Amino acid sequence: MRETPLSNCEREFILNFIAQQKRLDGRNAYDYRDLRIAFGVSLGCCHVELGKTRVLAQVSCEVGEPKQTRPHDGVLYVNVELSPMACPSFEQGRQSEEGIELSRLMERCLKESRCLDMESLCIVSGEKAWHVRVDIHVLNHEGNILDCASIAAISALAHFRRPDVSVHGEEITIHTLEDRNPVPLSLHHMPLLVSFAFFSQGKFMLVDPSSKEEKVMEGKMVVGMNKHRELCTLQVTGQMLLLKEQVLRCSSIALTKVTKITELIHEALDKDKQARLKGEKHGFAMLVSGDRVTANRLPTTEVKVDTLEISDEMERSQSSSEDGESQSGNEPMEEQIVATPKESAVEILTKGVGVIGEGGTSTWLDIPQADSKQTAAKKRKHKLEKMEEGIDDEGSSEEEEKVILK
Repeated sequence: MRETPLSNCEREFILNFIAQQKRLDGRNAYDYRDLRIAFGVSLGCCHVELGKTRVLAQVSCEVGEPKQTRPHDGVLYVNVELSPMACPSFEQGRQSEEGIELSRLMERCLKESRCLDMESLCIVSGEKAWHVRVDIHVLNHEGNILDCASIAAISALAHFRRPDVSVHGEEITIHTLEDRNPVPLSLHHMPLLVSFAFFSQGKFMLVDPSSKEEKVMEGKMVVGMNKHRELCTLQVTGQMLLLKEQVLRCSSIALTKVTKITELIHEALDKDKQARLKGEKHGFAMLVSGDRVTANRLPTTEVKVDTLEISDEMERSQSSSEDGESQSGNEPMEEQIVATPKESAVEILTKGVGVIGEGGTSTWLDIPQADSKQTAAKKRKHKLEKMEEGIDDEGSSEEEEKVILK
């Protein structure tokens, strides 16, 4: 399913808004959206929310053979999954251009930056080594998947623990979590990606673009950096030319953002560690807050409605019938039927608004149970008259003379 493009009016509105140094969500040009990091119950599972963009990263490991070109190193795999659940334009089982770009950038950010000590993953040189796999699942796409995925991946690697291994001669023993405590991965640094969107031939620049801003941008620059001022990767896409001053400016802004995000990652890791030691609630249960269920309740509004009391109407009808009988003497009056609340066919909702046909008896079919009291009384009277006429006819037939026809 192709993504729905923006109309010309929407594009012009967004571009005019950016030209006025404003953004649709009220942020400044260099502001990030709200960042939230949470870890799962299992080690190596991380969920990151960047605004409404959500990414889940899961780290796993297994024992395998090392590469022939690097017999002393372990292996690191990075896999990115873009499912239609995140965005209707993503196709299941088919890698799009955006997915390929995302996978390559994540590999360059994690593998080529040498943030993970690959030699520490070696068990027996040339025979056995740890194969670490990072699976990144995009849950919701609202712009800037790269930054959110890089935060989730590096946080999951820092949170992951592999089983401990002991080697005695040719015997390799992988200890369970009950026998020995798991061992954390050796991370030298934490490289993170920061995305910049450019508009009007590089005249205007935004940090952390949203999905609508990505649709109207002319170019994009991704800077991979750690807090030690080391540039890990740099990529520029789009039809635009950038000056050296613009690149240096983006690098300085990226350093500020990376330093702040790295502190947030360490705070989240320490908070999760303390919660596990104390036995408190941890994992994705922290994402569920108690006030969310009641915060979005629809407030009740009181509306004054003109009502009609059935009991008052019945008393009025009875009093009027008694007055009519006293005035007319002994003249019989027809039985007056007063509608009860269940038999009422009209329900008053508000002043001037009513509902007809709800709660009353069916008038479409001639059902015997729906007959009124007056109709039932007339039927009984008519039936009695028929019975009396039948009795008279039988009595008169016995007194008649017999006539023989010749």
